[in-house]
Amino acid sequence: MMYALLTIPFLVLTAIVTVATARRPGFAARMRASAWTALVLIILTAIFDNVMIALDLFTYPEHLISGIRIGLAPIEDFSYPLAAAFLVPAIRCLCTPRRAEEEA
Repeated sequence: MMYALLTIPFLVLTAIVTVATARRPGFAARMRASAWTALVLIILTAIFDNVMIALDLFTYPEHLISGIRIGLAPIEDFSYPLAAAFLVPAIRCLCTPRRAEEEA
């Protein structure tokens, strides 16, 4: 279950940074956009990971994964696109000066 432990810091960091933007303008719209982006990225991850695993381009040692899979892909693989969909816009929001946000 090593891969699951590797994903925890990314997901915690994503949650902290995303919550830190809650008081910034456009939070609800950003969350909707991030949710749609996450959905698309998870679907694409499911498709391409399953194809790559089926073609034997890479494998996961059973003792390092949780055992929960979507097709052939371990559930741990889906944490990175989920984190990216929320973390990248949140970081951009935090790096944008408040004055520029209000004008947009």
